[in-house]
Amino acid sequence: MVQQQLFSFFMEEGYQQIPSNLPEFTLYFLMENNYANVLHVIDYQENMYITEDQHQHMKEKIKLFFLQKGVREVHILSLIICGDLKRASQFYMRDNLTWIVDPYCNRLIIFENQIADFYGMRKKLETFLGSISIEEEPEKSKKSISQLPYITIFLVAVNILIFIICTFTDDLLYNIGAFSASTFLEDKNYYRILVSIFLHWDIQHLASNMLVLYYLGEVVEKHFGRLAYTVIYLLSGICGNLLSIQHELHTEANIRSVGASGAIFGIMGALVVMVFIYKGRLRQISMGRLIFMITYSLYSGFIASDVNNAAHIGGLAGGLAIAALIWLGKTIIEKKYRNEGKHEN
Repeated sequence: MVQQQLFSFFMEEGYQQIPSNLPEFTLYFLMENNYANVLHVIDYQENMYITEDQHQHMKEKIKLFFLQKGVREVHILSLIICGDLKRASQFYMRDNLTWIVDPYCNRLIIFENQIADFYGMRKKLETFLGSISIEEEPEKSKKSISQLPYITIFLVAVNILIFIICTFTDDLLYNIGAFSASTFLEDKNYYRILVSIFLHWDIQHLASNMLVLYYLGEVVEKHFGRLAYTVIYLLSGICGNLLSIQHELHTEANIRSVGASGAIFGIMGALVVMVFIYKGRLRQISMGRLIFMITYSLYSGFIASDVNNAAHIGGLAGGLAIAALIWLGKTIIEKKYRNEGKHEN
């Protein structure tokens, strides 16, 4: 656990631990001349809830503890170990002496309204967290139902179900759902731009897409949220088909295409945005590995004769743009909320 690893780190930095009967709350302090630097570490687990008032009350009790020991000047920084920023928001919204430690990405999160450094501790902590192995999410065997990637599971199930139906209806669904420039522009079958991303030609086509979708989709759904993830998936598939139209018109080809590949490449684009935000590391996914996977997938599409790579490129570009816009919008809203919180104080 990150908390146990932090114990060793603080001991090496010369901090002393104050014994506590509650393992979720740990205090470390370092005496500097006539003042004390205190690190208040809270392992904010899912079954816990601490209000803003309770948090401030804890800090007051810490100050009182040191005052009783004759220490007149006490500097307290709260370190909240929590991978869910929404849950941890009550800590960092109004208290500028609070940093967040994401235990799943080993990342120190410091918002603009937070103190930029704490007596040289920021760089040391970032270096330390970057050196330890990434912690797995809480025991997968005990993962609660609320943590399941519902949308990803639903999308995989729908694709499989539609493929099963296709096996009993011959070419019926392909004839009414496959996408091409002519059916969209001339026949005005606009629904095909969305329906086609749920169709697959054969079992190999389906299996390869669904494996990638489940592995990558679970990560994107967790970090972006179910609604944003659904938007990214569907709009990326549409973007892929739109670029496919341009490709058909430019090459004068007549292509019938189906498959979730454009939407899945959009998920890859969203992952690029996420890994960039997380400074190159997200669970076991690094920017290098992700770029290699995308490059190899596109290369495989270029050398294959029956792959609509234009849809892949369109989906990737769409996913990048949509995910970036969603994250930017979320950041602006959070920043506005933090500023409003500061004005209320």
